[in-house]
Amino acid sequence: MDPNSFFTRYNWGQNNLSGLGCWFVLLTVVLLLGSLGFQWIINGLFVLLGLVLITPVLAFLGLRWWLQRQIVQDRCPACQHEFAGLANAEFDCPNCGTRLEVQDQHFVRLGQANTVDVTAIEVPVNRLEDS
Repeated sequence: MDPNSFFTRYNWGQNNLSGLGCWFVLLTVVLLLGSLGFQWIINGLFVLLGLVLITPVLAFLGLRWWLQRQIVQDRCPACQHEFAGLANAEFDCPNCGTRLEVQDQHFVRLGQANTVDVTAIEVPVNRLEDS
């Protein structure tokens, strides 16, 4: 048996240092940061963790607050269908299709030019009796 065949078969004679470069850079960075102190890294991680946990909660609460101020629930003045709409927006009634807008937290019909909005009332008919 050839003594060199064992080393050539298992490549023990060659150094495979391809993965050591990454570990060397990591070790160098850790040593440099260690000389500066790790406290600022730990504080930064806690601040980052706090932001990651608190930001969705604040966004959810802010969205709820905004929606409560912007959504108006009322009845359509034309068909009395109750639904919700956004303030400061024009929209159509989902039941009758009347064009509406929000004024003072109530739905109001959008008037077209030269159009008069009239409310009809029922007038009772009195019969005159001959006296």
